[in-house]
Amino acid sequence: MTIHPLATPYSAPAQPELTGGRRIGVLLSHGFTGQPASMTPWGQHLARLGYAVEVPRLPGHGTTWQELNTLRWSDWYAEVTRSLDKLVAENDAVVVGGLSMGGALVLRLAEDRPEVAGVVVVNPAVASKRLDVKLLPVLKHLVGSFPGIANDIKKEGVEEHGYTKTPLKAIHSFMQAWPVIIGDLPKITAPLLYFRSTEDHVVDEASQPLITSGVSSRDVTVVPLENSYHVATLDHDAERIFSDSAAFIARVTAS
Repeated sequence: MTIHPLATPYSAPAQPELTGGRRIGVLLSHGFTGQPASMTPWGQHLARLGYAVEVPRLPGHGTTWQELNTLRWSDWYAEVTRSLDKLVAENDAVVVGGLSMGGALVLRLAEDRPEVAGVVVVNPAVASKRLDVKLLPVLKHLVGSFPGIANDIKKEGVEEHGYTKTPLKAIHSFMQAWPVIIGDLPKITAPLLYFRSTEDHVVDEASQPLITSGVSSRDVTVVPLENSYHVATLDHDAERIFSDSAAFIARVTAS
């Protein structure tokens, strides 16, 4: 299976001489039908500050939507778990971050892994007001895909390089994970930094109140992004995400 050149995972080692002598790791996960390219600039920014960074390629991404349609939530969660295990083994503290489905994946990691020191999410999805979602159990057996959800970016000339189609069996698997994620949100006690685009054509407003009211974290910050659409990590507000998350990581991992 040919992998898109922009789907290469990104990895950088810790530079503890830049982070007060401690080794700090950061896991960043891209979203559904996207690829590491949507997260790599963020990861590179954090790496320049001395953080160890892992941006994995979720299985079935960066190849074909047909391959993605053969894979499920458990495959993507296993991949981010492997990246987290690597970071935990090599660093003194680890923060996790994700965009869209990547946000849901790292929320699940924080539920399962109390050693996570902090969570950063950008337009995460754990719910939807769309009525056609209720038809997915039937539709996924009748049609292979819907039109794509990639490239919801306000900034001109920027491409996410995601799929042009949304594979239904795969996205239904993602949505089947939502009730478990929502139900276990009280397990999250780590600080949470939540970036939310004020105009998002992919993820509606249903997820934010569920997440912010569901976690047990006493340290929750919501940052509105007023000049970006869904893929905010590549949009006008990207630098705000980079700088605010760097300050958050430094704060929550301070010894």
